[in-house]
Amino acid sequence: MSLHREVGLLMEAVAQRAIIPRFQRLAGGDVTEKSPGEVVTSADLEAERLLAEGLANLCPGARIVGEEAVSADPGLLSGVGQGLVWLVDPLDGTANFAAGRAPFGVMVALVENGAPQMGWMLDVVTGRMCFAAAGQGAFIDEQRIRAHSPGARRPVAALGTQFLDPHRREHVHAHASRHFERVPIPRCAAESYPRLVLGENDLALFQRSLPWDHAAGALFVNEAGGRVTHWDRSPYRVGGSGTGILAASSHHLWEFGAEVLLGAEARLANMEELIR
Repeated sequence: MSLHREVGLLMEAVAQRAIIPRFQRLAGGDVTEKSPGEVVTSADLEAERLLAEGLANLCPGARIVGEEAVSADPGLLSGVGQGLVWLVDPLDGTANFAAGRAPFGVMVALVENGAPQMGWMLDVVTGRMCFAAAGQGAFIDEQRIRAHSPGARRPVAALGTQFLDPHRREHVHAHASRHFERVPIPRCAAESYPRLVLGENDLALFQRSLPWDHAAGALFVNEAGGRVTHWDRSPYRVGGSGTGILAASSHHLWEFGAEVLLGAEARLANMEELIR
Protein backbone atom coordinates (compact mmCIF):
# COMPACT_ATOMS: atom_id res chain seq x y z
CA MET A 1 0.00 0.00 0.00
CA SER A 2 1.28 3.50 -0.82
CA LEU A 3 2.42 5.86 1.92
CA HIS A 4 -0.27 8.27 0.75
CA ARG A 5 -3.01 5.74 1.50
CA GLU A 6 -1.45 4.38 4.68
CA VAL A 7 -1.26 7.80 6.29
CA GLY A 8 -4.81 8.62 5.25
CA LEU A 9 -6.12 5.39 6.78
CA LEU A 10 -4.16 6.08 9.97
CA MET A 11 -5.67 9.55 10.30
CA GLU A 12 -9.19 8.23 9.73
CA ALA A 13 -8.69 5.47 12.31
CA VAL A 14 -7.34 7.92 14.88
CA ALA A 15 -10.26 10.27 14.30
CA GLN A 16 -12.70 7.42 14.84
CA ARG A 17 -10.98 6.30 18.04
CA ALA A 18 -9.85 9.51 19.73
CA ILE A 19 -11.86 12.45 18.36
CA ILE A 20 -15.35 11.53 17.20
CA PRO A 21 -16.40 9.75 20.43
CA ARG A 22 -15.56 12.93 22.40
CA PHE A 23 -17.26 15.44 20.10
CA GLN A 24 -19.96 17.26 22.08
CA ARG A 25 -19.29 14.83 24.94
CA LEU A 26 -16.30 16.43 26.68
CA ALA A 27 -16.31 16.30 30.46
CA GLY A 28 -14.96 19.11 32.62
CA GLY A 29 -11.55 17.49 33.03
CA ASP A 30 -11.19 16.91 29.30
CA VAL A 31 -10.44 20.57 28.56
CA THR A 32 -7.51 22.54 29.99
CA GLU A 33 -5.78 25.81 29.11
CA LYS A 34 -2.26 25.19 27.85
CA SER A 35 -1.51 28.90 27.38
CA PRO A 36 -3.57 32.08 27.80
CA GLY A 37 -6.55 31.82 25.49
CA GLU A 38 -5.58 28.43 24.04
CA VAL A 39 -7.16 25.17 25.13
CA VAL A 40 -6.18 21.55 24.70
CA THR A 41 -8.49 18.57 25.10
CA SER A 42 -8.05 14.92 25.89
CA ALA A 43 -8.85 14.27 22.22
CA ASP A 44 -5.83 16.33 21.08
CA LEU A 45 -3.52 14.42 23.38
CA GLU A 46 -4.73 10.93 22.54
CA ALA A 47 -4.88 11.65 18.82
CA GLU A 48 -1.30 12.93 18.79
CA ARG A 49 -0.07 9.88 20.69
CA LEU A 50 -1.77 7.49 18.27
CA LEU A 51 -0.62 9.40 15.19
CA ALA A 52 2.97 9.52 16.42
CA GLU A 53 2.97 5.77 17.04
CA GLY A 54 1.56 5.04 13.61
CA LEU A 55 3.82 7.45 11.71
CA ALA A 56 6.92 6.09 13.48
CA ASN A 57 6.07 2.66 12.08
CA LEU A 58 5.45 3.97 8.57
CA CYS A 59 8.68 5.97 8.29
CA PRO A 60 11.10 5.08 11.10
CA GLY A 61 13.83 7.46 9.91
CA ALA A 62 11.78 10.64 10.23
CA ARG A 63 11.44 12.87 13.28
CA ILE A 64 7.93 13.49 14.56
CA VAL A 65 7.03 17.01 15.66
CA GLY A 66 3.52 17.35 17.06
CA GLU A 67 1.76 20.46 18.30
CA GLU A 68 1.10 19.14 21.79
CA ALA A 69 4.59 17.70 22.20
CA VAL A 70 6.05 21.10 21.32
CA SER A 71 3.69 22.76 23.79
CA ALA A 72 5.25 20.60 26.50
CA ASP A 73 8.82 20.94 25.17
CA PRO A 74 9.40 23.93 22.81
CA GLY A 75 12.91 22.67 22.15
CA LEU A 76 11.45 20.06 19.82
CA LEU A 77 11.07 22.81 17.20
CA SER A 78 14.83 23.19 16.97
CA GLY A 79 16.00 21.98 13.58
CA VAL A 80 12.46 21.45 12.31
CA GLY A 81 13.59 22.61 8.87
CA GLN A 82 16.34 20.02 8.65
CA GLY A 83 16.10 16.43 7.51
CA LEU A 84 12.92 14.38 7.20
CA VAL A 85 10.16 15.45 9.60
CA TRP A 86 6.55 14.51 10.20
CA LEU A 87 4.49 17.53 11.30
CA VAL A 88 1.34 16.65 13.21
CA ASP A 89 -1.64 18.76 14.20
CA PRO A 90 -3.79 16.12 15.90
CA LEU A 91 -6.87 18.33 16.22
CA ASP A 92 -6.80 21.56 14.28
CA GLY A 93 -9.58 23.89 15.40
CA THR A 94 -9.49 22.76 19.01
CA ALA A 95 -11.46 25.80 20.21
CA ASN A 96 -14.28 24.90 17.82
CA PHE A 97 -14.18 21.26 18.92
CA ALA A 98 -14.21 22.19 22.61
CA ALA A 99 -17.22 24.43 21.99
CA GLY A 100 -19.05 21.55 20.32
CA ARG A 101 -19.04 22.96 16.79
CA ALA A 102 -17.33 22.38 13.46
CA PRO A 103 -15.03 22.83 11.66
CA PHE A 104 -12.07 20.90 13.02
CA GLY A 105 -9.66 18.49 11.41
CA VAL A 106 -6.47 16.46 11.51
CA MET A 107 -3.38 17.66 9.64
CA VAL A 108 -0.19 15.75 8.81
CA ALA A 109 2.72 16.76 6.58
CA LEU A 110 5.95 15.08 5.58
CA VAL A 111 8.66 17.72 5.18
CA GLU A 112 12.22 17.33 3.90
CA ASN A 113 14.75 20.06 4.67
CA GLY A 114 11.94 22.55 5.18
CA ALA A 115 10.07 21.78 1.95
CA PRO A 116 6.68 20.03 2.28
CA GLN A 117 6.69 16.81 0.26
CA MET A 118 3.31 15.35 1.14
CA GLY A 119 0.36 16.74 3.10
CA TRP A 120 -2.98 15.45 4.39
CA MET A 121 -5.97 17.33 5.84
CA LEU A 122 -8.94 15.36 7.17
CA ASP A 123 -12.27 17.01 7.91
CA VAL A 124 -13.33 14.80 10.80
CA VAL A 125 -17.06 15.58 10.57
CA THR A 126 -17.55 15.09 6.82
CA GLY A 127 -14.71 12.64 6.20
CA ARG A 128 -13.31 14.80 3.39
CA MET A 129 -9.62 14.05 2.82
CA CYS A 130 -7.41 16.59 1.08
CA PHE A 131 -4.02 15.34 -0.10
CA ALA A 132 -1.12 16.79 -2.07
CA ALA A 133 2.32 15.63 -3.09
CA ALA A 134 5.08 17.90 -4.37
CA GLY A 135 5.04 17.97 -8.16
CA GLN A 136 2.13 15.51 -8.35
CA GLY A 137 -0.93 17.68 -7.79
CA ALA A 138 -3.72 18.09 -5.24
CA PHE A 139 -6.58 15.70 -4.57
CA ILE A 140 -9.82 15.59 -2.62
CA ASP A 141 -11.08 12.09 -1.86
CA GLU A 142 -8.70 10.72 -4.52
CA GLN A 143 -9.99 13.09 -7.22
CA ARG A 144 -7.52 15.58 -8.70
CA ILE A 145 -8.63 19.17 -8.20
CA ARG A 146 -7.63 22.61 -9.42
CA ALA A 147 -8.27 25.76 -7.41
CA HIS A 148 -11.03 28.05 -8.61
CA SER A 149 -12.39 31.39 -7.47
CA PRO A 150 -15.88 32.04 -6.10
CA GLY A 151 -16.23 34.55 -8.94
CA ALA A 152 -17.75 37.20 -6.67
CA ARG A 153 -17.80 40.86 -7.70
CA ARG A 154 -15.06 41.51 -5.16
CA PRO A 155 -12.52 38.89 -4.03
CA VAL A 156 -13.62 36.98 -0.94
CA ALA A 157 -11.03 37.28 1.85
CA ALA A 158 -10.71 35.60 5.26
CA LEU A 159 -8.24 37.65 7.29
CA GLY A 160 -6.64 36.02 10.32
CA THR A 161 -5.61 39.19 12.12
CA GLN A 162 -6.57 38.23 15.68
CA PHE A 163 -2.93 38.22 16.76
CA LEU A 164 -2.15 41.69 15.38
CA ASP A 165 -2.23 44.55 17.85
CA PRO A 166 -5.61 46.38 17.74
CA HIS A 167 -4.23 49.43 15.92
CA ARG A 168 -2.72 47.35 13.09
CA ARG A 169 -5.77 45.10 12.91
CA GLU A 170 -8.11 48.07 12.50
CA HIS A 171 -5.88 49.59 9.83
CA VAL A 172 -5.64 46.39 7.78
CA HIS A 173 -9.38 45.70 7.92
CA ALA A 174 -10.31 49.29 7.07
CA HIS A 175 -8.07 49.14 4.00
CA ALA A 176 -9.23 45.65 3.03
CA SER A 177 -12.91 46.58 3.26
CA ARG A 178 -12.49 48.86 0.24
CA HIS A 179 -11.29 46.01 -1.96
CA PHE A 180 -12.59 42.69 -0.63
CA GLU A 181 -15.71 40.96 0.56
CA ARG A 182 -14.52 39.97 4.03
CA VAL A 183 -15.81 36.77 5.61
CA PRO A 184 -15.21 35.32 9.08
CA ILE A 185 -12.24 33.01 9.45
CA PRO A 186 -13.14 29.39 10.34
CA ARG A 187 -10.46 29.28 13.07
CA CYS A 188 -9.27 26.04 11.56
CA ALA A 189 -6.47 25.92 8.98
CA ALA A 190 -7.66 22.48 7.87
CA GLU A 191 -10.78 24.31 6.63
CA SER A 192 -9.17 27.59 5.52
CA TYR A 193 -6.92 26.02 2.89
CA PRO A 194 -9.56 23.81 1.21
CA ARG A 195 -11.86 26.84 0.91
CA LEU A 196 -9.28 28.45 -1.38
CA VAL A 197 -9.42 25.47 -3.71
CA LEU A 198 -13.15 24.74 -3.54
CA GLY A 199 -14.27 28.15 -4.78
CA GLU A 200 -15.38 29.48 -1.41
CA ASN A 201 -12.61 31.99 -0.63
CA ASP A 202 -10.12 33.86 -2.82
CA LEU A 203 -7.63 34.94 -0.17
CA ALA A 204 -6.52 33.97 3.32
CA LEU A 205 -4.15 35.90 5.55
CA PHE A 206 -2.41 34.36 8.56
CA GLN A 207 -0.15 36.12 11.02
CA ARG A 208 1.07 33.07 12.92
CA SER A 209 2.88 30.44 10.89
CA LEU A 210 3.23 27.48 13.25
CA PRO A 211 4.46 24.69 10.97
CA TRP A 212 1.83 22.05 11.80
CA ASP A 213 -0.90 24.55 10.91
CA HIS A 214 0.36 25.34 7.42
CA ALA A 215 2.72 22.80 5.83
CA ALA A 216 -0.02 20.50 4.52
CA GLY A 217 -2.33 23.34 3.48
CA ALA A 218 0.34 25.39 1.73
CA LEU A 219 1.40 22.39 -0.33
CA PHE A 220 -2.24 21.59 -1.15
CA VAL A 221 -3.04 25.08 -2.43
CA ASN A 222 0.21 25.43 -4.36
CA GLU A 223 -0.26 22.05 -6.01
CA ALA A 224 -3.85 22.99 -6.91
CA GLY A 225 -2.60 26.02 -8.84
CA GLY A 226 -2.94 28.67 -6.15
CA ARG A 227 -0.12 30.49 -4.42
CA VAL A 228 1.06 30.49 -0.79
CA THR A 229 4.05 32.51 0.41
CA HIS A 230 5.34 34.32 3.43
CA TRP A 231 4.57 38.03 3.72
CA ASP A 232 7.97 38.93 2.27
CA ARG A 233 7.03 36.98 -0.90
CA SER A 234 9.49 34.20 -0.13
CA PRO A 235 8.25 30.66 -0.79
CA TYR A 236 6.57 28.99 2.16
CA ARG A 237 9.17 27.02 4.09
CA VAL A 238 9.16 25.18 7.39
CA GLY A 239 11.79 26.47 9.80
CA GLY A 240 12.76 29.42 7.60
CA SER A 241 12.96 33.08 8.49
CA GLY A 242 9.76 34.13 6.70
CA THR A 243 6.90 35.48 8.80
CA GLY A 244 3.18 35.51 8.18
CA ILE A 245 1.41 33.74 5.32
CA LEU A 246 -0.64 35.00 2.39
CA ALA A 247 -2.56 32.36 0.42
CA ALA A 248 -4.70 32.79 -2.68
CA SER A 249 -6.64 30.67 -5.13
CA SER A 250 -4.58 31.99 -8.07
CA HIS A 251 -1.34 33.82 -8.72
CA HIS A 252 -3.25 36.83 -10.03
CA LEU A 253 -5.35 37.11 -6.88
CA TRP A 254 -2.23 36.65 -4.75
CA GLU A 255 -0.63 39.68 -6.44
CA PHE A 256 -3.75 41.76 -5.85
CA GLY A 257 -4.00 40.60 -2.24
CA ALA A 258 -0.34 41.34 -1.60
CA GLU A 259 -0.71 44.89 -2.86
CA VAL A 260 -3.79 45.56 -0.75
CA LEU A 261 -2.97 43.70 2.45
CA LEU A 262 0.80 43.65 2.69
CA GLY A 263 1.07 47.08 1.12
CA ALA A 264 -1.24 48.41 3.82
CA GLU A 265 1.00 46.93 6.50
CA ALA A 266 4.11 48.40 4.90
CA ARG A 267 2.52 51.83 4.58
CA LEU A 268 1.45 51.76 8.21
CA ALA A 269 4.94 50.76 9.32
CA ASN A 270 6.46 53.58 7.28
CA MET A 271 4.05 56.15 8.76
CA GLU A 272 4.79 55.01 12.29
CA GLU A 273 8.51 55.26 11.61
CA LEU A 274 8.11 58.84 10.32
CA ILE A 275 6.27 60.08 13.40
CA ARG A 276 8.62 58.54 15.96
